[in-house]
Amino acid sequence: MQRRTFLAGSAALAGATLAASPLAFAQGKPETTKVAIAVGGKNLFYYLPLTIAERRNYFKDEGLEVEISDFAGGSQALKAAVGGSADVVSGAFEHTLLLQAQKQMFREFVLQGRAPQIVLAVSKKTMPNYKSIADLKGKKIGVTAPGSSTSIMASFVLAKAGLSAKDVAFIGVGAGAGAIAALQSGQIDAIANLDPVMTKLERTGEIRVVSDTRTLADTRSVFGGNMPAGCLYASQSFITKNPNTTQALTNAMVRALKWLQASTGSELINTVPEGYLLGDRAVYLDAWQHVKEAMSPDGLMPADGPATSLKTLQAFDPNMQGKPIDLSKAWTNDFVKKALSTVKV
Repeated sequence: MQRRTFLAGSAALAGATLAASPLAFAQGKPETTKVAIAVGGKNLFYYLPLTIAERRNYFKDEGLEVEISDFAGGSQALKAAVGGSADVVSGAFEHTLLLQAQKQMFREFVLQGRAPQIVLAVSKKTMPNYKSIADLKGKKIGVTAPGSSTSIMASFVLAKAGLSAKDVAFIGVGAGAGAIAALQSGQIDAIANLDPVMTKLERTGEIRVVSDTRTLADTRSVFGGNMPAGCLYASQSFITKNPNTTQALTNAMVRALKWLQASTGSELINTVPEGYLLGDRAVYLDAWQHVKEAMSPDGLMPADGPATSLKTLQAFDPNMQGKPIDLSKAWTNDFVKKALSTVKV
């Protein structure tokens, strides 16, 4: 899963209404029709709404030409946006807070997931006698990429048990077959990853789950509140200069979220690329049932979500402790509210 100094301030929002068709269009013409989106681990359910919007041509319906670049993890996708090779990131919300701590203003404008969906598990092969999180000291933990949301979740779980990230070695293993191979070959002792990877490893009996955030209840148990996950975010500069484009992106994503709420398993299978299935349709459908609740039903940020995210980062990251973070500048529901008043599947 894989997160220039910019202007702060409120986005200048443009109105949006439906065209005389079942498709959703932003009222104003997009300021730019070509948009580059960076994502880290596109095959994961964490980013499924992005794939649905792409595969069902929702971006095209909004008059956009979207180019999606897939990276090994969210931290690498973030670097693409900071470096200027991507306009928008499909990534973890907490990265907007990490960037703000570095005085770089990015803002979330549509939520994809209301639970992180990340699972931390140990290998039964290399840690057959595992008893507690303390046993992970000195071990290798596979994450999608160092600095990504998977390493953030693992770091937080470690911190709750009195360990720090320095007590383990985080190894980037990606978000697909490579992650599975790393666990199976014994290259890593534990893994923090997402579905369908984790369900496949569970089905083969190769892991023992020690922390799970695929449901709302489990997420609140781990983080102490609602923890926002995947979202679309961009620099405040991009949003301010391109409010109609931002609205068009939001319309497409909200439409994808609504489609997911109503779709059947067979419709989902027939929509995603074959490579997402990891060679096993049954496992993919089983994984979908594990994470369906974690998908945002509407794209709205929960009221307590940003604060939960900040508290999580401050629990283990010294660079976030004592930093003046303005949560109100890290997210907005304005574009989603407009989309919800107009968008139909």
